[in-house]
Amino acid sequence: MAGDGVAAAGMDLAGIGVAVTGGAGDIGAAIAAELARRGAHVHVLDRRAPAEVGSFRSAAGSRIEYAQVDVTDAAAVEAALAAIEPLDVVFANAGVVESAPFLDITAEQWRRQVEVNLTGSFHTGQAAARVMVQRKRGGRIIFTGSWIQEVPWPEVAVYSVTKAGIRMLAKSMALELAPHRILVNVLAPGIVDAGTARRQRLTEPQYAARAARVVPLGAMQTAEQVGRAAAVLCSPATDYMTGAVLLVDGGASLFHFDS
Repeated sequence: MAGDGVAAAGMDLAGIGVAVTGGAGDIGAAIAAELARRGAHVHVLDRRAPAEVGSFRSAAGSRIEYAQVDVTDAAAVEAALAAIEPLDVVFANAGVVESAPFLDITAEQWRRQVEVNLTGSFHTGQAAARVMVQRKRGGRIIFTGSWIQEVPWPEVAVYSVTKAGIRMLAKSMALELAPHRILVNVLAPGIVDAGTARRQRLTEPQYAARAARVVPLGAMQTAEQVGRAAAVLCSPATDYMTGAVLLVDGGASLFHFDS
């Protein structure tokens, strides 16, 4: 059974080792906190210096550790993951978004988002898989996708493309890594009231109105809701799930809207 340490733990994740890239951001921190609350030993990896981030141990004690790692640096990612024992679950969550109308997207905006979101996910996924294969214990690799990997959303074309690429990366990895008992899936949140989306909701009336209109459940998603969904992908409830997308978007992808 893939990821024996995970499978034995149930929704109580005591004893498993987890790495979360981009873990200093709102969503990554919520994932880390939820998994630690359930007993996992979580390693938060983020490019920010330790002095720039808050304490990750306030709610979970010593079950959360922090290391400065940039996912665009393949060697650094590989070294960081190889140092974690046990390594049962890796969340490739690091990402950036830069909103711009399609006609105004610059080459630098394209490069930056592809490098962090897609290439960074490749670095993380490959490094995690290599460690898990070498240790012969299976495991789980989970990518943070987005509902807009399937449905275009105005002014984030590059971000949407990177998330669509992550979906296919996960499927390709799932097929090749199944013999090694490694499960690879995507967690696809909706419009999360965090980071750029929260800033836009507070400062851009047009965006706020569009977001309010598009979600059938009537409210933006919280980072904590994403964290709870992440816990499901670490549990025995998904021990026969690979190459799949867990879409948790409040129904946003069901809505037909004008841009």
